[in-house]
Amino acid sequence: MSSDQAVTSTLVTLRDYLRWTLSEMNRHEVYFGHGHDEAWNEALQLVFNAVDLPWDSSLELLDSRLLPAERAKIVEYVAQRCQQRRPLPYITGEAWFMGLPFNVDDRVLIPRSPIAQLIEQEFQPWLGDVDVERVLDLCTGSGCIGIACAYAFEHAEVDLVDLSDDALAVANTNIARHELEDRVRAIHSDLFNALDGEVYDLIVTNPPYVDAADLASMPNEYHHEPEMALGSGHDGLDITRRILKEAGRHLSEQGLLVVEVGNSEVHLMEAYPELPLIWVELEEGGNGVFVIDAPSLRAHQDLI
Repeated sequence: MSSDQAVTSTLVTLRDYLRWTLSEMNRHEVYFGHGHDEAWNEALQLVFNAVDLPWDSSLELLDSRLLPAERAKIVEYVAQRCQQRRPLPYITGEAWFMGLPFNVDDRVLIPRSPIAQLIEQEFQPWLGDVDVERVLDLCTGSGCIGIACAYAFEHAEVDLVDLSDDALAVANTNIARHELEDRVRAIHSDLFNALDGEVYDLIVTNPPYVDAADLASMPNEYHHEPEMALGSGHDGLDITRRILKEAGRHLSEQGLLVVEVGNSEVHLMEAYPELPLIWVELEEGGNGVFVIDAPSLRAHQDLI
């Protein structure tokens, strides 16, 4: 009898499989960083999803007995998570961002940006009294940031831009999932190259920003994500430099640029010590998000 057969013939209830999943995660020392930061909630979501139950279902269901096919599916999910080290959202095909569900697979990064905290407060106080009519989500991936902005600014038109056709295919599924086709569109472009003449009140971007050293040392889970969406040169700033150079031409008079650079924050401050970037204090955790308004960005173009 194989080890998988031993599990499925011995364990019977959801509770059994939740306990076993927790043990497997601990045994394999999986890394948590793609939606959950600890084993319990991740194991709960994995087990419930495998048997087609909402992740927040009542724990009273844990003593329910499982069909053989359901037991086998949980074992398959656990193998992907623990042995192959695939992030859970790639296994379930879904990730949550700002309380909203998004389709994801290995063509896009898994949503986790701390920019969500700024969207929740509608980018105040940095936007001030700017009337947001157009938003650009640059390097959109799954489209989660731009679509969340469409919810925050209910009358704004939102463009989701990415260089990857694969990513845009996923983004389009999320536009349809949230029924936002009338206000949100996906555009193939290498940053601003296909956006001649387009002007936005708000440009938000979570571009590739991982430097070479960090990319080489990332946990195995991250190597399932598209490398082109992570790395950006030796200091992680190749794409951010282009954004800073070009964004001013695409911002409205008092528009705002919001950029996440993560741990490459240190490199950026060293590269442009006189650039008046405002580094956001993120109360719920995270780092490396800055904002700069259009007048300040245009006035300091000679520094970039």
